[in-house]
Amino acid sequence: MSDPSSINGGTAVAMVGKDCIAIASDLRLGNQSLGLANNFEKVFQFGDKTFMALTGLASDVITLKETFRLKNNLYNLREEREIEPQTLANLVSSTLYEKRFGPYFIGPIVAGLDSKTSKPFICGFDLIGCIDFAKDFIVSGTATDQLYGMCESLYEPNLEPEDLFETISQALLNAVDRDALSGWGAVVYIVTKDKVVKRTLRTRQD
Repeated sequence: MSDPSSINGGTAVAMVGKDCIAIASDLRLGNQSLGLANNFEKVFQFGDKTFMALTGLASDVITLKETFRLKNNLYNLREEREIEPQTLANLVSSTLYEKRFGPYFIGPIVAGLDSKTSKPFICGFDLIGCIDFAKDFIVSGTATDQLYGMCESLYEPNLEPEDLFETISQALLNAVDRDALSGWGAVVYIVTKDKVVKRTLRTRQD
């Protein structure tokens, strides 16, 4: 397997709804086709309504999770406020670009709501931090092709939170069923201006 990003498997997706966003990932940790764990979360919360998903090489996922946790804490201390999704996106981009000659093998997604306007924001990145802004959905990981197909089929603009949860859940579940390197459970976060809801999905364990 020539691509280090696909060694441990895993996939993630984010979607925009009506004044809300959803971000989800599978829970599988593997060594190529060998499954190692079914509780490896890839979605992390930074601030009240700012989230990041990290797929790719598991060691880089853990390293960057801790790196961004440190940078987020320093930002909170210095600015005395929670980090915004757009700010985190720029922080991710600059951090990855610093390592462009020996990049982290990951595919980050940033999603959240602006604290003042509650406007949804989602974006993805390549290995060296180039930002890919999106107005509907963004995907990452080994099931990217399958997820694009499912999201194109199921996504509709201005979905309410419950409809958005159903849409992103069906897209993720059907995509990982067609990918041997992801699956084994999933977690979904629904973020509205009033609350954040975390739900765990049961999936096939084979």
